[in-house]
Amino acid sequence: MALAPVTIAALITLCAFLAFWLESRVPAISKMGSSLIALVLGAALSNTGVLPAESPVYDVIAGPVTLLAIAWLLLAVNLRDLKLAGGRMLGAFGIAVLGTVLGAFFGAFVFADALGDDAWRLAGTLTGTYSGGSLNFTAVGRAVELPAAIFLGANASDAMLTGLWLGVTILLPGVIGRFYPAYGTRGGGADGEGPVAGVATSTDGEVEPSSPATPANDHPFFRQASLSALDLARTCALGIALLALAEIITGGLAALEGDGRLVTLLRSVPSVLWLTTLALVAGHVPATRRPPGAMVLGSFALHLFFVLIGVWSRFTDIVEVGPAVFLYTLLVIAVHGAFVFGVGRLVRLDIASLAVGSQAAVGGPASAVAIAVARRWPALVLPGIVVGLLGYAAGTYLGLAVAALTRVSL
Repeated sequence: MALAPVTIAALITLCAFLAFWLESRVPAISKMGSSLIALVLGAALSNTGVLPAESPVYDVIAGPVTLLAIAWLLLAVNLRDLKLAGGRMLGAFGIAVLGTVLGAFFGAFVFADALGDDAWRLAGTLTGTYSGGSLNFTAVGRAVELPAAIFLGANASDAMLTGLWLGVTILLPGVIGRFYPAYGTRGGGADGEGPVAGVATSTDGEVEPSSPATPANDHPFFRQASLSALDLARTCALGIALLALAEIITGGLAALEGDGRLVTLLRSVPSVLWLTTLALVAGHVPATRRPPGAMVLGSFALHLFFVLIGVWSRFTDIVEVGPAVFLYTLLVIAVHGAFVFGVGRLVRLDIASLAVGSQAAVGGPASAVAIAVARRWPALVLPGIVVGLLGYAAGTYLGLAVAALTRVSL
């Protein structure tokens, strides 16, 4: 029996709620992080046939809801906050993003014969998703017009390997942490920052809080937030207005006449790039910066999207598209991981910053928070969020740039 759209919407919303609830209430599951929990729940319902492969509800979430998540989260970004992340975290995140770019570019040449003209499209899409999280996967994938079959296969591969990499980065510090400087010690980062007050470190890089921490105290998703109806209306109106303005700009530029380089370039700029730019600008204008509830609304909308990623993570899609897409995605993650922990060791960055920086790039702010909480690195929660949001802001630009560069290089 086919499910009604409202029933599908209810199940997806329930999965998002359960993801937050399980992370806040079940210690063993909380190590996965709410983003991965949401993804797993969506995948379980999809692969068991509870949720269908296609639905108009998915189009709404992948379209307006995801775009609103981008707008709200970027409204909460203040580029001046990068100083809060510190040199260690910024360095680790930069290394992580560079590792992604190298992996995507190299993989495009390795799988050029198997993927043909779609190799450059996939290079840009994977660069976007592994530079700031899955939100950029959809943005870049649609902007470069990735074919539907490859989009679904790559999305399923991305979801599977993102979850696998989260598990690896949670476990890896306990295995190789002794080969890296301890977090919070002088020499533990490229900038030589001193110890973090009130935080002790162990030989595997684990940060031990001076007093027991609880998820509610550590985790930004579980803190009480005061939000009035006026605040909610203002933030929703601002987000929707930015979406509308981005579409108006895109439509206006598409109507430009002429064949000059500048006109052609302006016509080719996707609306998500205008939305990203507008939201970043609005986030720094006194009248619109950091509207109340932007992070809360953005996080909830983002988790609806995570559930949808899980729904799209159908094993049959990976099989149907062939092994090349999965192997390409695996290669990007492998190069990313080797580069992060190899170069990080050479420049004497600590294992904690490298692990959180890697997750901020691969999974976004939610994954960065997940590993910081799971490994008991409370001092890295805020820095992880800051660089993760930076990834949301830069990932789309970077993905499109790598796609263009790869296209002319193949």
